[in-house]
Amino acid sequence: MRTDCGCGCGGEATGTSAFVRPRFFAGQLLTEDDLGLLVDYLTAKGRLHNRSLYGPGVVCGLGVSCDPCGGGTVAVRPGHALDCAGNDIVVSCTEQVDVRALVQEQRVSALGVDCEEPCDDDGARRYGLFVRYRELSVDPVAPYATEEPCSSPGCVPSRVREGFQFLVKHGDFEDHRHNPGTRLLAGLGPMSRADDARSRDRRLGFCLDALFAASLGTGRTFRFDAADAKRYADGLAWLRENAGGEGPLPATAAREATEHVRALASAVARYDTYDRAGQDQLKKDYPDLGSEQEARSVLGTACGRLRATDWEAAWPDAPRRSLARAVLTETEARVVPQGGDTDGALEVRLVAQGTPLSHALRAEFRADLVQIREWLLGRLEQSPGTGDCGLRGKVAAVDVPSLLPTPPEDSTERTTIADVQQLAEAAAELTVAVRRFVTDAACATLNPPCGDCTDTDVLLAELELDGCDVVRICTATREQVLPGGSAYGEWLPKLYRLRELAERLCCQPPPCHTRPELPSEGPVPRPYAGGLLGDWPRTGDLEEMLSLLLTPAPGETPPKALHEQVYTTPSEVTDSMQELAMLRTQVADLTAALEGLRAQLGSAQQQVTRVAEQLPDRLGSRLEELEGAPRGGGAQGGASQGGASRGGGQSSGDAADPADPADAADAADPADPGDAADAAGPAQAAESAKPPAKRTRSSRTRKPGETP
Repeated sequence: MRTDCGCGCGGEATGTSAFVRPRFFAGQLLTEDDLGLLVDYLTAKGRLHNRSLYGPGVVCGLGVSCDPCGGGTVAVRPGHALDCAGNDIVVSCTEQVDVRALVQEQRVSALGVDCEEPCDDDGARRYGLFVRYRELSVDPVAPYATEEPCSSPGCVPSRVREGFQFLVKHGDFEDHRHNPGTRLLAGLGPMSRADDARSRDRRLGFCLDALFAASLGTGRTFRFDAADAKRYADGLAWLRENAGGEGPLPATAAREATEHVRALASAVARYDTYDRAGQDQLKKDYPDLGSEQEARSVLGTACGRLRATDWEAAWPDAPRRSLARAVLTETEARVVPQGGDTDGALEVRLVAQGTPLSHALRAEFRADLVQIREWLLGRLEQSPGTGDCGLRGKVAAVDVPSLLPTPPEDSTERTTIADVQQLAEAAAELTVAVRRFVTDAACATLNPPCGDCTDTDVLLAELELDGCDVVRICTATREQVLPGGSAYGEWLPKLYRLRELAERLCCQPPPCHTRPELPSEGPVPRPYAGGLLGDWPRTGDLEEMLSLLLTPAPGETPPKALHEQVYTTPSEVTDSMQELAMLRTQVADLTAALEGLRAQLGSAQQQVTRVAEQLPDRLGSRLEELEGAPRGGGAQGGASQGGASRGGGQSSGDAADPADPADAADAADPADPGDAADAAGPAQAAESAKPPAKRTRSSRTRKPGETP
């Protein structure tokens, strides 16, 4: 097959055709190139039909039998075979094949030395007897002289004889049969990673509708009906009888007890979504709800015993173990307290649907979304056979929530509506993308691939030699040519069922997730998520198709395992991502604390404004007087100030006035205290009669816009 092909515009091919045949017309000068092109065209077309329509293997005959005289010779009877290149191998008469000589030739070609000991006494040895297509140039003739400057000297073969040769091989033999599961594995990648991604996708699918309903109906009542009343009665009765007492529960009993805790907590949580009048009416309609307080107590006891259970033994599967822990954590936080959790409306409605979402499970869901998205993008880059051309762009555009640091398992931190909605929207888009990709990978297996021919030898039989003698011949494992080709002959019984499933899956519009619609008024009817903690059966047309492709039938060649290099994220990158997630959490906490401080400051400012408005006018004027009074004030203010002037000091903030008589007297004779006192007396009396002057602020402490 050609590999230098391009993409033509307007439907025209850009590369040269793989087949070109000559066209003859009257008066044409024919050369050996024209006639040779005709022969090559017919031969190549015949080989193409052989390898594409029939495939390699034995068409008929070519039986291998022991020689009547024994020894190391076998007889190959007439027959017809095709090799993987489409060459016809025709054995026209019975051939006696010397296996000892072929073994010797095989050893010489492998070792490069003739040890002259083809018959070892080290027990039985197994070889495969093969036939190989050969061409021999025969019937030489002398060409006529031509005008060519370099004519062919001597005689030139005029015929090509198609023949064959026998050979033996030791070891594993190439099997040209194709199992479609091999192509499916090539699309999905290592099954361990594919199964893990699909399991996480299924877990998200269980909770998807519940997340949307809880975020849309946070303040709504979730309907309590007869089915909830039955779950309430059955769960309470079982837990009364089996979950009481002390000590951990056995693994089997712990799984059953957890399921009854989930069912009873769901019923009680639905009851808690009703107001007081609604709860009274429910007790009249369903008298068993009169034991609601007892049910909370029983749930608390059961959760306490389950906490001491060996979780690894009870829940070997990690995804289900996380769901079971979320059941216990959310039941203790939202249902066990008397009256329920009145502040956790969103969490209570998730418990009411049987899908509790704890803080730890929320962090796991975010990690699941990141892992599913990375797996899808990686497979879409390496599997170009998908039928949805825009799938990779859709997956890359999904807004996946950022990772969270792993919280304690018993953390009861509440979530927000925005967080749940972002989680649900990303999960809805990725679950649809996973189903679309797996469906396209399964449908692509029904398109037969063109096999690569690396070994043109056709196996005729497996031989067992003891010394130099052939002791056993087996022809049951050789390839047989079947209608449609041996590549698909072994799974023809599956083909009709696979085609029927493909008609329903492969050519249908891409699936999409339909969000649950809530009624505009009245209680919200939401089903209980049954089977969340049990086995998750894989049913439906897609699962049946995958099972047919990957499960080999008796005698069928199993799919070839995919050997793919697994790229692991370095620990430094993982640690940096965890540190970044922790920093994001700390920034969010600091932002929330800052908003709280701003709110407190605004409240304090409002209180100060109200107090200032309530003060009487006389208190306001008194405050102004106190603000303008000199330091030290009172009856002793003047004396103190006078004493300070005698000592030669000056109060801060007062500038010296040369026109003041007291200042002049002090300057004239500072050594005479009597004169200073006499001169200061009248001025002091005049000064005390004046009203107190207001202090002025310096330019550094003056408020903006204030008049000096």
